[in-house]
Amino acid sequence: MAIRAFLLLLILFSSSYYAVALYEDQVGLMDWHQQYIGKVKNAVFQTQKAGRKRVVVSTEENVIASLDLRHGEIFWRHVLGDNDTIDAIDISMGKYVITLSSGGSILRAWNLPDGQMVWESFLRGSKPSRSLLWTPTNLKADKDNVILVYGNGCLHSLSSIDGDILWKKDLSHKSIDIQHLIHPEGSETIYAIGVGDLSQFEAYIINVRNGELLKHSSMSFPGGFSGDISLVASDKAVVLDSSGSSLVSISFTEGEIKFQQVDIANLVQHISGSAVLLPSKLEGMVAVKIGKSLSFIKVTNEGRLEAVDTIPHVEAVSDSLPFSEGQSGFGLIQHDGTDIHLTIKTGNDWKSHLLEESFKVDQHRGLVHKVFINNYIRTDRTYGFRALIVMEDHSLLLMQQGAIVWNREDGLASIIDVTTSELPVEKDGVSVAKVEHSLFEWLKGHLLKLKGTLMLATPDDIAVIQRLRLQSAEKSKMTRDHNGFRKLLIVLTRAGKLSAIHTGDGRIVWSLLLNAFRKSVTCENPRGLKIHQWQVPHHHALDENPSVLVVGTCGLNSDASGILSFIDVYKGEELNYLATLHSIAQVIPLPFTDSIEQRLHLLIDAEGYGHLFPRTPEAISIFQEELGNIYWYSVEVNNNVLRGHAVKKNCVSEIGDDYCFESSDLWSVVFPSDSERIIATSTRKLNEVVHTQAKVTSDQDVSYKYISKNLLFVATVTPKSTGEIGSVIPEDSWLFVYLVDTVTGRVLHRMSHHGSQGPVHAVFSENWVVYHYFNLRAHRYEMSVIEIYDQSRADNKDVLTLVLGKHNLTAALSSYSRPEVITKSQSYFFSHSVKTMAVTATAKGITSRQLLIGTIGDQVLALDKRFLDPRRTVNPTQAEKEEGIIPLTDSLPIMPQAYVTHALKVEGLRNIITVPAKLESTTLVFAHGVDLFFTRLAPSRTYDSLTEDFSYALLLITIVALVIAIFVTWIWSERKELEEKWR
Repeated sequence: MAIRAFLLLLILFSSSYYAVALYEDQVGLMDWHQQYIGKVKNAVFQTQKAGRKRVVVSTEENVIASLDLRHGEIFWRHVLGDNDTIDAIDISMGKYVITLSSGGSILRAWNLPDGQMVWESFLRGSKPSRSLLWTPTNLKADKDNVILVYGNGCLHSLSSIDGDILWKKDLSHKSIDIQHLIHPEGSETIYAIGVGDLSQFEAYIINVRNGELLKHSSMSFPGGFSGDISLVASDKAVVLDSSGSSLVSISFTEGEIKFQQVDIANLVQHISGSAVLLPSKLEGMVAVKIGKSLSFIKVTNEGRLEAVDTIPHVEAVSDSLPFSEGQSGFGLIQHDGTDIHLTIKTGNDWKSHLLEESFKVDQHRGLVHKVFINNYIRTDRTYGFRALIVMEDHSLLLMQQGAIVWNREDGLASIIDVTTSELPVEKDGVSVAKVEHSLFEWLKGHLLKLKGTLMLATPDDIAVIQRLRLQSAEKSKMTRDHNGFRKLLIVLTRAGKLSAIHTGDGRIVWSLLLNAFRKSVTCENPRGLKIHQWQVPHHHALDENPSVLVVGTCGLNSDASGILSFIDVYKGEELNYLATLHSIAQVIPLPFTDSIEQRLHLLIDAEGYGHLFPRTPEAISIFQEELGNIYWYSVEVNNNVLRGHAVKKNCVSEIGDDYCFESSDLWSVVFPSDSERIIATSTRKLNEVVHTQAKVTSDQDVSYKYISKNLLFVATVTPKSTGEIGSVIPEDSWLFVYLVDTVTGRVLHRMSHHGSQGPVHAVFSENWVVYHYFNLRAHRYEMSVIEIYDQSRADNKDVLTLVLGKHNLTAALSSYSRPEVITKSQSYFFSHSVKTMAVTATAKGITSRQLLIGTIGDQVLALDKRFLDPRRTVNPTQAEKEEGIIPLTDSLPIMPQAYVTHALKVEGLRNIITVPAKLESTTLVFAHGVDLFFTRLAPSRTYDSLTEDFSYALLLITIVALVIAIFVTWIWSERKELEEKWR
């Protein structure tokens, strides 16, 4: 009895340990979360003596954030959304962050310390215009600081305390483009200046108290203007003429307008090229970019233009910063290789410098795009300066005292494509010292875990245990593991930068700013499109490093020239690149590899020609053998057409290129534009693994899945339904879905949803497709599922027939033979709006699948596919319950435990990537938007492995205790038998 009680106690103790420590100990063990903000557009420093030193920024990802100036950490941030573009930011009264967004339509005030929204005002106007925000410090109305906003053709004056509109003035007549708001010091008036009809300079003088128009002055300039007006003083401005060869100085004192024109060639000698007026706000001067040089032109009190200096290789200029009584300075950035030179100058004394510093940066950050400066007072009471620098790769640096204080990799907030790569195989021959050290660390870790289990660990021990879990050497090793958890995420950002992220801890292994995707004379607007696996060598056969192919174009047009870049995944080096190629409309990875395991790709240009890569004789011989089996499709959304294509013949006679092939159109599906519009398509992943085609139902029947990689899901809506949700009545709204064979163009299934509307998000896997849409009649979102089965194999159910081999399971499938298919479908209400959808993937396809749903709240929800089984009924039979069929309900359940991201948010969520691990039970999940999130997911639990927090020490103690207990009981039993014999 004593032994049984002891064993029971051990079991209960160990089980209670796992129950209590399950969540707390696993925080950060299998997942990581990184927060970013994106490329900075505007920055305002807040460095008052009281409170923390911070900088408030707005970014291209529509993020408003407050950053710590000491470490670059985020104090707070808000992501406003894709349709709420931030136009301007400022700080009012030293305690409110003011943001203007949505084209001057929404003005918000945020509390500076914690980021809580204080008020929000909606500003209406008559027509779209540029947006201006101005928060003067010396302008008050009834003891209230005034905020001036120009947007949608109207000028508004608002209270900075509660956001109430004090007055409104419509300035939208005659197509006038208001560009600046000016308040002369000590005046009760404000100036609004701009350009009308490209040649007319307009100036409005308005009473700041009530918005009354006091004076309107207008004057035409012969030949007209080009570009924006640059303001140099409260009554002077400079602009380029229409030819771009002259500067025009404009004086508008008290509404009296005067022009003075000077040829740039007379101001700046020995420099040729087109002139660009920089938007930087400099006191008393303007900066003119001509070629690679920057010329500074001073404007005198009389309005004359005088050349001050010309500086070569200037990459960025900051706005003027007033730092003492009557003094202001601005920053210049010059780039020389990996060296960046920062110079702070003042317009009062051009020959002297307030600051000259240099520092080195990684060459893969590219050139400097923007610079913002701020001053501080040193311990010796002199002025010091810090510079916030935005780089070409969208990263953010803070430079102070000749060194980089911190940097942020905010380019990762704009990922456009992701692929994965295996890590290198661990090499043999590990040193004995390393083995002994690893063994010591292993024993130390398990002893500490044992102390924690027995409740003997001190707080310091608990902290060490957690640190060992998070900083596991196994997790962050640069070699592949036997479970396939450690991989490289290869991500391409909007800046044209390629980075490799380790899945173990989220660190950046290497990053590379691709030369082919940088702006140049031959490629003005480069943009990346896609990453493809180029070479994936088998580690037992080849000693080559894997490589990826990055595809892009030199513009947004369909006929823009293409760019190809080949990157070594392990070294992060560009092996080769091809620029100014033919146009690239589509990239088709082919299921063929050459002798060095380079995958063949067919690039389709805008004219329909196919171009084969790699351009080798071996590749073309492989391609010629499979010429009759290569098909692809295209979706022309604007024309409402699906087309199927095939390779026809070599086009060497027309173009003179052995690797070019003509294509022919096989079929087309045309949706009438007056009745249907294509809004979504989806297809299966090329590398998806299906474990079995057969599906055994509860009545012992066998259904055969229709498994085809050529199936395409298409969703269309009526033209009236293409607008926002609720823009059409249910009677006029239809949603149609199609399953189309992309080889023959045959429509295998069509279904309609009356009273439904997009947007539609769909995911296709195995033989089923799930799609999400809005039901106007029920005023709720819905998710529907369609499963498709192959009836041509329905007779293969007899065991004797299968044993004797009299079946057609091994017969070849052809898309040209008309398939006998049946479909099953079901619809359910779903309470969330959806941003994106994905499905889990495992190595062998055995594990149950889960849908990964990116919700409108920027979280990832895992939903078991069993909830979307079309065979669900209200009262399932006992056999159906044993099969796992869930009773039918009208809504899909959402359980808090089903959120993969837990309490975290992936702000600005755009996409979810799933990658199978080697362990069949586990799939790797990567979600990206403004933030990044990675985790491991086991849809059917980890049935094929022990968990990482399994206590081997406790198991060892249990085994030892059992051995001791057996030995003790054996001794007791022997003694008892001996005593009984002596009796």
